[in-house]
Amino acid sequence: MRAVVFRGEGRLELREYADPVPGPDEVVIRMKASGMCGSDIHHLHGPLRTEAELVIEGHEPCGVVEVVGEAVRPTEAQVGDRVMVHHYDGCRTCEFCRSGWTQYCPNGKTVFGGLNGDGGHADFMKVPAHTLIRLPQSLSFKSGAAISCGTGTAFAALKRVDLSADETVAVFGQGPVGLSATMLAKAFGARVIAVDVDSSRLEMARKLGADHVIDASAEDPVAAVRGLTRDGAGADKSIECSANSAVRRQAVQAVRPWGTACMVGVFGTFELDTDELIHRHKTVLGSLTFSKNQQEECARFVAERGLDLESLFTSEFRLDEAQLAYELFDQRKIGKGVFLFD
Repeated sequence: MRAVVFRGEGRLELREYADPVPGPDEVVIRMKASGMCGSDIHHLHGPLRTEAELVIEGHEPCGVVEVVGEAVRPTEAQVGDRVMVHHYDGCRTCEFCRSGWTQYCPNGKTVFGGLNGDGGHADFMKVPAHTLIRLPQSLSFKSGAAISCGTGTAFAALKRVDLSADETVAVFGQGPVGLSATMLAKAFGARVIAVDVDSSRLEMARKLGADHVIDASAEDPVAAVRGLTRDGAGADKSIECSANSAVRRQAVQAVRPWGTACMVGVFGTFELDTDELIHRHKTVLGSLTFSKNQQEECARFVAERGLDLESLFTSEFRLDEAQLAYELFDQRKIGKGVFLFD
């Protein structure tokens, strides 16, 4: 089979591997769609790796079960099942694994497609059967790939802040995760303010349901958000998806007293005047990806409301175009990309 690996320091290779064979509790998935994520760029440009450190990339996998291990129960997986993957494994017995938050396993975790486990940028992917989540029949494989990271991450963040239909939420950063948050928040029934510096992203946010868009390159986004809220108090909630330290600060400043700001963009730091927290009783939360149960819940939510996740993707590639795909992605010449398989 063909597979994409990152050597580090910006080097990418398309290699040939033997087709995987499942262990007793594993399955092999024939890949149908494997999404590209912004965090891939950090891994692409990480330190140079030895052969032993290489893994197959891609942590937004979606496909069809091709082979099942001898101990896999029919209720877990059967050949032909359309599936997504919760791209983590752990000890399977600790409180985090049992609750579906496998990524926090303290006893040794596997992250498929980027850290220490082979991912979905390949013709086939081998995973434990317990990581599978069935893809609703009404959803495409591309939609399943989106839910498997970016859209699922946005969904979990909105649940983290307990967003309700009578609230206003400001979404800072309209990349794939931010656009997902905008679309989902509107489906939650909330009033949505989308913030970015890119006019094309803001136009996409408007198409996906944003009630208001703010160009942060042309006006003060904090003042603009407050100006759209009752008595200029600020939004009830905010979701920060850029990982920019200044934007993180703005996301906190833009919420009202007793409001909640959720940090979703990974890496980096930010400083905040404690008056924002103490004197205004604000809450700042972090949210990293999603539990297995939330991924399934997100898929049902998207399917039941007929949300168009395919519109999040700007570019499609074949696996043998991986070098070009990541060059364009790294240079921000495309938005969200996806590898599709015949």
